[in-house]
Parts: sequence; structure tokens; C-alpha cells
Amino acid sequence: MRDLVLIVDDVEINRMILREILIDQYDVIEAQDGAETLDILFKQNVRPTAILLDIIMPGMDGFEVLRAVKNHSETHKIPVLFITAADSDTNESRGLKAGAADYVSKPFNPDVVMTRLDSCISLMRYQTELEGLVEKKTAEVTKTYEQTLEVLATIIEYRSLESGEHIRRTTMLTQIMVNEMLKYPHYREILLAQNYESIVKASALHDIGKIGIPDNILLKPGKLTDEEFDIMRTHTSIGRDIIDSILKTLPDNAMYLKYCREICYYHHERWDGKGYPTKLKGEDIPISARILSIVDVYDALVNQRCYKPPFSYDEAVNIIVEGSGTQFDPNLVEVFLKTTETFRQLQESLQD
Repeated sequence: MRDLVLIVDDVEINRMILREILIDQYDVIEAQDGAETLDILFKQNVRPTAILLDIIMPGMDGFEVLRAVKNHSETHKIPVLFITAADSDTNESRGLKAGAADYVSKPFNPDVVMTRLDSCISLMRYQTELEGLVEKKTAEVTKTYEQTLEVLATIIEYRSLESGEHIRRTTMLTQIMVNEMLKYPHYREILLAQNYESIVKASALHDIGKIGIPDNILLKPGKLTDEEFDIMRTHTSIGRDIIDSILKTLPDNAMYLKYCREICYYHHERWDGKGYPTKLKGEDIPISARILSIVDVYDALVNQRCYKPPFSYDEAVNIIVEGSGTQFDPNLVEVFLKTTETFRQLQESLQD
């Protein structure tokens, strides 16, 4: 398949000349002004490999068209070459600063037109390939960190004298909550914007900071003293610091680890602002941590821990409801109540 070039010029003879120059090597489509160009790109959804764009046109000029192309997520990588007059140095400079890849001057020299167009398309392809390789490598590195952190989280669960199923249950319970939230337009908009799949995956790492808590506190069968509880609470900050140290080595798009950080640090905050470590209140608490706070408390209640026997399903649900508006986001408690039967079935199938 040949590459497609869009020629945009209000002068028909210019379009004809360029078509004749390009036609042996490229497929060509034409537009006579900015409005027709945007119609081709955004209504007809045509995606040319490159655009040859005149600057001086009636209605929208070339700079306005260029701005529209560069501001759209599906077209911003298309190389745009400005068509300029031979003495138009100012326009050439302005165009390059605005994002044009290059320019071709009138009157058209066929060799120059083909060379500059070929170079821009080759450069675009090289950049796209390079970005793909970087994204692939980043994904591989991120996946390695994910797997390492998940193994570490499992080790922590065993260190806490639990079976490791807590991680699996927490992830599955979070998925159940998220699935229910997606049924509501308000939450669906939030979750789709925040990559809810990463939130679900990150939930497994909520207690990774417990690696820094001494055994005599982490495994104490009875009630902790105030001093011991102060130390236990530091697992939120320790978890945050662990994730921060990893984030420094990764690009800004390591979304999974950003949610790990949120959940590690904030999942013990309370809706009424009386939680820890920062006493955030209400919707200032990230939604990922608000979800996890309900899931984590529920799972801790219905399963045995070194410091307590398991509560019944009904007792656990009642405790969550009693905490609505104080410990927990009341709107998320309403979501939780829609999922309790599924929670109960999961409890029965995955109990320690």
C-alpha cells in the first residue's frame, strides 16, 4: 500500500503541480481550504501519511489548520510541510516553531519537494518505531517491578502468619467493587479516566510497607500499646517510600505504581479526617484508597488474624455500614451493599 499525501492549497494550479510531482510515488488527496481539510481529517477520518499545507488561504490560514492537526490526539504525529513563497522567511520560521516538520517553496522544484517529503516521512516512521521500542522496554521494566513487588507482598503475608490468600482476596474484592462502580455514570467517568485496571492490580500492594515493621509488633497476638501502634502505622509511609524509590527509575506513565503509592499511603485515612498518616478527609482521599479501605477492613473482619478470630459475614457487613460517613466514604458503602452477596460467595470459596 502506498503512502497518502494530503495537499492543501486554495490555488488549483498549485495542487495540480504537486499532484504531478507526487503521483508516481504517493497516493494523493486534495483540499482547497482549511475547512475542507478538517472535514477530511476529522469527519471523514482520513489519516494521510503527510500533509502539504499552504499558509495563505481564505478563511482558516495554514497556521490555524496546523494548530488543529497538532492539538488532536489522532493527527498530531502527522508531519506537516508548509507551502511557502520563496521570500517568506518569516512564515517559515513561524511555521517551524508552531510544529511544522519542514517547508517547500514556490515555485516548486520536484527534486526538493520529493526529498523533503521523503525525509519527513522517514523521520516520522523512525520516531514512531523508536517510541514503540521505548514503550515496549518500559512495559517490560514495569512488569518486572510489578512481579517483584507482588512476590514481596506475598512474602509479607506469610511473614504475618497468613496464607497469602489475603492478597488474592483483596484484588478480587477490589475488582468486584470496581465492576459495580462502573454501572454508575459518575464513577464510570472517574474510573475510566484513572485506569481502573491499574487500581485493581495495585490493591495487592497495600500493605507492602509492613516489611519494615518489627516481628514483635507485626505478630503480636494481643492489643498493641500506643507506642507499638505508632510504629505499626508507619507501614503506610514505608510503603510510600518503597514505591517512590521505584518511581524514580521509571517514566511518568508508570500508572500502576502511582496507584500503588496512593493505596499504600492513604488506605488508612478516614472519611471524617481522623485516619492516618495525613488526616485527609472526604474526597481529598484518593478514590483508590477509599475503595481499598472498605475492602481491606471487610477482608480482615471475616478472616482470622493473629490478633482476633473471624467475624461472621453479617457482623462484617454491619461494621462497614456503621462506619459509613465516619470511617468510610458513604457513597462507596452504598456500592459495597450492592456487592455483599458476591463478597459472601467469595468469602466462602477463598477462606483461609
